[in-house]
Amino acid sequence: MKSQKGRRGVFFQALWLLWVAVLWDETDAQLRYTIAEELKEGSVVGNIAKDLSISTAEISERKLRIASESGKQYFSLDSGSGELIVKDVIDRENLCGQSSSCLLPLQIIIEDPLQFYRVEVDIQDINDNSPRFHTDSNTVDVPESTPTGAKFRLEPAQDPDVGSNSVRTYALNKNEHFVLNVKNNKDGTKIPELVLQKAFDREKQAVHHLIVTAIDGGNPVRSGSAEITVKILDNNDNAPVFDQDLYEIKVMENCAPATLILTVKANDSDEGMNSELEYSFGTHTSEALYNLFTINSETGELSVLKNLDYESSTSYEFDIRARDKGTPVMEGHCRVQVTVVDVNDNAPEIIIASSPKPVREDASGGTMVALINVKDLDSGENGNVTLTMTGNNAFKLKPTFANHYALVTDAKLDREKFPEYNIELKASDSGSPPLFTRQIVKVMILDANDNAPVFSMPVYSVYIKENTAPGSILSTVSASDLDTGENAKITYSVVDLKNQNVPVSSYFYINSENGSIFSMHSFDYEKMKVFQLRVQAKDHGSPSLSSNATVHVFIVDQNDNAPAVIYPSTFMGSVSHQRMSRSVKAGHLVTKVTAVDADSGHNAWMSYRLAEATDASLFSVTFHTGEVRTSALCPEQDDSSQRLLIEIKDNGEPVQSTTSLWIY
Repeated sequence: MKSQKGRRGVFFQALWLLWVAVLWDETDAQLRYTIAEELKEGSVVGNIAKDLSISTAEISERKLRIASESGKQYFSLDSGSGELIVKDVIDRENLCGQSSSCLLPLQIIIEDPLQFYRVEVDIQDINDNSPRFHTDSNTVDVPESTPTGAKFRLEPAQDPDVGSNSVRTYALNKNEHFVLNVKNNKDGTKIPELVLQKAFDREKQAVHHLIVTAIDGGNPVRSGSAEITVKILDNNDNAPVFDQDLYEIKVMENCAPATLILTVKANDSDEGMNSELEYSFGTHTSEALYNLFTINSETGELSVLKNLDYESSTSYEFDIRARDKGTPVMEGHCRVQVTVVDVNDNAPEIIIASSPKPVREDASGGTMVALINVKDLDSGENGNVTLTMTGNNAFKLKPTFANHYALVTDAKLDREKFPEYNIELKASDSGSPPLFTRQIVKVMILDANDNAPVFSMPVYSVYIKENTAPGSILSTVSASDLDTGENAKITYSVVDLKNQNVPVSSYFYINSENGSIFSMHSFDYEKMKVFQLRVQAKDHGSPSLSSNATVHVFIVDQNDNAPAVIYPSTFMGSVSHQRMSRSVKAGHLVTKVTAVDADSGHNAWMSYRLAEATDASLFSVTFHTGEVRTSALCPEQDDSSQRLLIEIKDNGEPVQSTTSLWIY
C-alpha cells in the first residue's frame, strides 16, 4: 500500500468536485467526484468519511463500506482513513465507449443505524489515443477524363477519445492535382474527400502518392496518417452514385432472420458493362457486421442474418459500395446507419445491495433494514422498473434514488408473534406485455425484553405437616417468559415479608434457578398455623422485568399432644379427692371431668371411659362428655372410699391418651 504522503500527492493531481444534494429526511446526501481516466492504482479520489462528516472511529465501528453491485469494482474504501481509492486503472474508452458522459455509480453503506449514500465518479476523458486509419495505405482509381471538382471519398480515421479529443479535421500534403475537403455527417463524424482541382495527363504520370493526416483537438494534439495511392485510368469515365449519401433506418431488435430491412440504389451514367453494378460492404467492414447483415450483390437489398440485441449495441454504422464492371472498375460509396429499436425482452433484476440485518422488535418506525436496487437492460418504458412488496404490512419500500430503495420498518414488530418475515419483492417493468421478477428477502427479528415472566398461577396453596424435618421441599413454583435468550432466563427469590415480626426468609428458602421452595425449620402447628410469602420471578434482560406470586403455606396438624385434664384439678400430680353422700340415688352427677387437647380437628376429639374402679358397678362415665354419675345406691357395707381411674383418649393417629385418678 502506498504511503499516506504518496497517496495524497496523487490525490492533488486528480481533479475532483464535490456536489452535495439532500435526498431525504435522514439527511443522506449524494457525493460526486470528478477524476481523469488512467489514474494509477492507489490514487485517491476523495475522502468520503470526511465529506460525510463521519469520524475516523466511526469508520470501523459503523462498518463504512462500498455496497456490492454487479459488474467490475474499480474503487475500494480505505478502512482507516475513509478515502476512496482507485482499485484498477480505468480506461474510459473501454468503459463508456463514445458516450459523452461516463459516470460510475457507487453506494456507500454505514451501519448502526443503517444508512446509505449515493456516490458518482465522473470519469473525464484524456487525450490518450491518436487518430488511426483502418489501413496505412489506400488506393483510389480515377479515370483520366474525370473533370475538375470531382470528389473521391476516403475512409475516415477512428479515435476512441470523445469531445475535443476526437478527430477534429484532416490535412493533405501539398500536391499539384488534389485539395482536401472535410464533410460533416449528420452523426457528427467527419469524412475526408479528395477534390480534383487540375486535370490529369496519364501519359505524363499514371500514379500519384498522397499523405492524408487526421488531427484531433486534444492538448497536446495527436494525429495519425495514411498513404493514398491515386491510379489514373484511361476508360470507364463515370463512377456509380448512390441515391443517398446516408441511409438511416430503424430495426426492431427481435426482427426475424432473413428480414429485408433496406434497399440501397446507385446509378452509373456509363453504358453496357460500365453501368452494371455490384453491391457489397465497404472494404473495412468488421467481421461482427458480416455476422449480422447480408447484402444482395445484384439488388442492393440489405437483410438481417439473426436477431439484433439492443442491449449489446443500440446502433450500427457501415459503408456499402457499388462497383461497376467496366475497365477499370469504378465504385461509389454510401453510409448506412441502423438504429436498433428496443423491445421488452429482458426481465428486471433485483439486486440486494446490503444483506438484510436482523432488526430488534422495539425498533422505531422507519428503521432501515436493507438496501435494494433494481435494473433492466431494456430502455424507455421497457426499462422503467417499479419495485413492490406483497403480503406484508410491517415493512415498506422507501425510494431513494432512481431504481434504488431502502427497506424500512413501517409498524410495531412483535418477535413473539412473528420471529421472522419472508418479504416477497416484485420488480415489474412498463413494457407491453410487462416482465417481472420475484425475490424473497428474509428478515430476522431480534428479541427485546418486552415481556415480564408470568407464573403458572397467581396464588399457590401449599400444605406441610408440622414437625416435618428442616430442608424438606414444600413445593415448586414456575414462571415462563415469552422472550428469548437472557431476556427469558429467570431467577426466583422470596420477597422478604414478616410473620410475627420474623422475616419470612428465615423460615423458607427458594432455589433461584428452578423455583423449588424448601423449609428451613420444623413447624409447630400449635404455635403457627399459616404463612404467607411472596415469591418473585425476575428475568435477566436490561432493564429486567419481574412479576410476583403469592404462596400460602398451611401447617397441617399432627397428633403430637395428649389430652390434658383441667378439672377436677390436681396439685403436683396428687390424687384428686371428691366427696359424695352415701344416700345419693343412681344417676347422680358426681363430677364432670374436663380435658383439653392442643391439637385440632380429629386429633382434638376426646372420649372418656372408666378404666378401673374399686366397684365398677357403682359408677359410669359418659363417653363424650366425661360426666361421672352413680349407677346404683351405695350399700352400707361398701367401703367408704372408692378409687376411680378415668382414661381420656383423643381421635388422632396414633391415639394419644391420659388417665386421672379420683378417690370418693
